[in-house]
Amino acid sequence: MTFTDLEEGRSALGRSLLARKDLTSDWVPSFAAVPRAAFLPDVMWPYDMDTGTTVEADRREDPAAWQRYADADVPIVTQWDDGDSHGHGTLSTSSASMPSVVFRMLRDLDVEAEQRVLEIGTGTGWNAALLAHRLGRDNVVSIEIDPNVAAAARDRLARFGSPLLVLTRDGALGDERCAPYDRIIATAGVRCIPPAWLAQTRPGGLVVAPWGTHYSNQDAIARLTVAQDGASASGHFTGPVQFMKLRAQRLPFAGHQEYVPDGVADAERSTTTVTEGELLGEGRFNATTYAIGLRVRNCYQQAARKREGARPVWFYDLAGRSWACVMFRDGEPEATVYQSGPRKLWDEVHAALRWWQGSGRPGYERFGLTVTAEGAQHVWLDNPDDEPWPV
Repeated sequence: MTFTDLEEGRSALGRSLLARKDLTSDWVPSFAAVPRAAFLPDVMWPYDMDTGTTVEADRREDPAAWQRYADADVPIVTQWDDGDSHGHGTLSTSSASMPSVVFRMLRDLDVEAEQRVLEIGTGTGWNAALLAHRLGRDNVVSIEIDPNVAAAARDRLARFGSPLLVLTRDGALGDERCAPYDRIIATAGVRCIPPAWLAQTRPGGLVVAPWGTHYSNQDAIARLTVAQDGASASGHFTGPVQFMKLRAQRLPFAGHQEYVPDGVADAERSTTTVTEGELLGEGRFNATTYAIGLRVRNCYQQAARKREGARPVWFYDLAGRSWACVMFRDGEPEATVYQSGPRKLWDEVHAALRWWQGSGRPGYERFGLTVTAEGAQHVWLDNPDDEPWPV
């Protein structure tokens, strides 16, 4: 691969990001100066958009293919199973995010010259290097919980000429020693904004983080402004994303067998006219699923694959052992509902779905989040003062 090929690949990516308004003009110099490829390992697992699968790319065996993925707008797994698997494992635990997502979040961060930024989740180090180029390396601190990932990022940052401070610790704790910061940005999904992040952000500063519920893997970018008294932070979501979760906030699901050891024979049975499409929405990101998760607390949804025209969708109570299942069958006008336990999960899900539909089917950007210094979280629609509800 020639130098011209390398430049053309990056230029094509940059033009695409600019055309979609993911990359804004103020971040173009950093995009040009800090190549993603400089922070990727020799062996990585990009998501192939054409096949819908994760593939292996080895720079030593096929440098051209490796470079194409490096210059593509795709997520790339760089670690499996917290480092216990050296090849393709079961759970992806560290990655390089899609460039479009990286620059959307940097746009939302709205940094200004000389501001100080704390990054939660160093990963490969690319995002930290972009921030260092824009703000100066002394104004950026990054935290990575995995010692091996942190060490690799430090090495790449040093070799690139941006030896900024990378701390190895739980990102939920933040960095009290160097606080306060003007901005905090998280590159790991959270289900609860850690109180330390509010305490370590200046009044009027921003916290930008992928936030969601355990109902699904979906996140939305929360852009929160810290109140002048530091007692709370609030703001709208800016759009859907999906991130690996902060390790301390991964899904606490005990497994299907813990809920339904003996099958559904003894469960309460009813029917519903809700369709599969109504409940699950369309596409990888859909506001239907996200909104239901906002309204139904401590619930995990799992939609099984369709087999022989039938598809069960399960709901599990994360605070107990109640469960529900809706069985959709092709050609049947009504679905069968099974429920067990003191909590009627399907009733709650059904009510949440009808609420969302009755509210005009709002998208991600109409929802917002308010968090307090004590850790309480409330979600709202359109206006934080108009009937917020706890999550």
